[in-house]
Amino acid sequence: MRTSRRARAGQYAALLAYLVFLAFPFLWLVSTAFKPARELASLHPTWLPQDPTLDNFRQAFDEQPLLRAALNSLVAALGAAVIAVLIATPMAYVMARHRTRLAKAATGWVVVSQAFPFVLVIIPLFLVLKNLHLINSVAGLVMVYVVWALPFALWMLVGYVRAVPAEMEEAAAVDGAGKMRTLVSITAPLLAPGIVATALFAFITAWNEFFFALVLLKTPEKQTLPVVLTHFLGAEGVADLGPLAAAAFLATIPSLVVFALIQKRITGGMLAGAVKS
Repeated sequence: MRTSRRARAGQYAALLAYLVFLAFPFLWLVSTAFKPARELASLHPTWLPQDPTLDNFRQAFDEQPLLRAALNSLVAALGAAVIAVLIATPMAYVMARHRTRLAKAATGWVVVSQAFPFVLVIIPLFLVLKNLHLINSVAGLVMVYVVWALPFALWMLVGYVRAVPAEMEEAAAVDGAGKMRTLVSITAPLLAPGIVATALFAFITAWNEFFFALVLLKTPEKQTLPVVLTHFLGAEGVADLGPLAAAAFLATIPSLVVFALIQKRITGGMLAGAVKS
């Protein structure tokens, strides 16, 4: 019993240390965002701002078009998440229920595609988008994000589909339900947590992505938030630390809000719709 308690206490201590490790950069970012210039220039930095101020936020909005960049990022992230889920869901169902050679080849493509670095594909990707007249276009960026998120989204959803017992679909078919009715009434509710988790992954990936947006978007009106954040760096690489921290803090809020709103949907409802009425 003592050994079990000590092991559990050690697990909780390790988990707490890991949470502190993950939370420290964000907490330091928030603290920096509210520090006045004299505290940021101090040789003896403090954990918390001694004289909190909103000047960094005002300066950040005055120097860069953060709202417009945030809107561009939101459009790109939402578009990528919705389209990736719409494409990956039926593909994942077919791959999970019909384990043919084509399905195995698609699974291999999923694994191999994750090994390609961004730099390797950016030149052919740029040429393709140029021929489609989608350079410097948010729509073109959405297409890139969908293609990049689709393999991992497909891999995630295949696992969720395989976790749904096929016997439930067979029982629905015996009761006279058609294929479409079975998918909508039985399978879809059980896949809802997986679909939400996949959409969250695609959204956060697109929201935080920097390299593709930097290369494909040229005019300031089309640039996304991660690209605009680099404008707070001077010509010699010196950061305008206060406004940069304030803008970066604002850029993290949408991801936190989205996760807070749907985290119950991710962890709960795994058996929703499993009871036959």
